Amino acid sequence: MTLPNVNLSVEPRVTGFFDEATNTISYVVQEPDGPACAIIDSVMDIDYAAGRITHDSADEILRHVQDNGLRVEWIIETHVHADHLSAAPYLQEQLGGKIGIGARIMEVQEVFGKVFNEGTEFQRDGSQFDALFEDGATYQIGAMTAQVMATPGHTPACMVHIIGNAAFVGDTLFMPDGGSARADFPGGDAGELYDSIQKLLSLPDDLRLFMCHDYGPGGRDIAWETTVGEEKRTNIHLKDGQTREEFIALREERDATLAMPKLIIPSLQVNMRAGEVPKDKKGNPMLKVPINGL
Repeated sequence: MTLPNVNLSVEPRVTGFFDEATNTISYVVQEPDGPACAIIDSVMDIDYAAGRITHDSADEILRHVQDNGLRVEWIIETHVHADHLSAAPYLQEQLGGKIGIGARIMEVQEVFGKVFNEGTEFQRDGSQFDALFEDGATYQIGAMTAQVMATPGHTPACMVHIIGNAAFVGDTLFMPDGGSARADFPGGDAGELYDSIQKLLSLPDDLRLFMCHDYGPGGRDIAWETTVGEEKRTNIHLKDGQTREEFIALREERDATLAMPKLIIPSLQVNMRAGEVPKDKKGNPMLKVPINGL
């Protein structure tokens, strides 16, 4: 993929926020010499057993933005997350900015609209979001240009956001000792994931890569930044000339052993709505639990 609109010499200011409950890293990405910024993959806290939602994780981002006099222009979702709830509407209400996601969100909404038996009032056209990005689209963060790369496989709507010399990869890749994300959710495809990873790894070796999750394999400290070159050399699912067929076999064998994420049921319902909690007929926030639907 070519990046004609991205200046790879630009080094944005990147601040990561680790949410221990979901092993998610959210980011504030600021232009080098100005106040404009984007928030990527924010987290809304939920005590699922108690049915209680709070905003401690999002408030940490909120304080960072306010304390540093930043201007939020975008609130980005790299994909429809299955392991945490997005805080995008909460942050947008407090800070402004547009909420954006990949254009294939409509496919995700169609699939999970059926799983959760949503009625016709649930729009499956992506209209809950302010912007739907096509592959190769660009947007501005102040004077800084960002470009999006479609990377389906984990989900159909996954996208990598390349901002200066930094790329925010969502669940396309993990740190090298973590390998890659699962591809067995509805709409996922291990072959597509391999192709997307190869597309990402065709970018310059020194491009910085920022992960959406880290689980500290082997007990190491949590980390979330690596490079294209390091992933190519040492990623446990890709090194030593791993072929597409070998990757698919490895990924499918591993996926068959994985339990569903603990928060997949609330996460999908909320995140396919751009972070809004669904409501019952009386207007009360309410989540559904499909039986044998996933």
